[in-house]
Amino acid sequence: MQKEAMLTQLGYAPNDALVQQLQRIEKNTVGYEKIQKHIMDLHDHLKVDDSYVALSNSNDFFKIKVDSPNPEMAQEAHEKIKHFSDKYKVKINKLENKNTYYIVGFDQ
Repeated sequence: MQKEAMLTQLGYAPNDALVQQLQRIEKNTVGYEKIQKHIMDLHDHLKVDDSYVALSNSNDFFKIKVDSPNPEMAQEAHEKIKHFSDKYKVKINKLENKNTYYIVGFDQ
């Protein structure tokens, strides 16, 4: 998938800085080529739960943000994230006391 298309699908207006950030994320994400499509699918599945995949502002990784104020929707989003991680063998790190995860990469 082209970088600009991926940024657009994530809700960004592509520019040089975002393309460069996406390139750094791709290099930092172990096995990125194996999980790229699944990351985009997860983003689409999380939208209904007021959650999403985004570029992290503080680390060169994709982050998954659960933003729903509805506890049931938030729980469903967390379950989708766990299912994504288990099914596609994607290593994720959850930030302590936050509804945010980082996608670290393919877990061999």
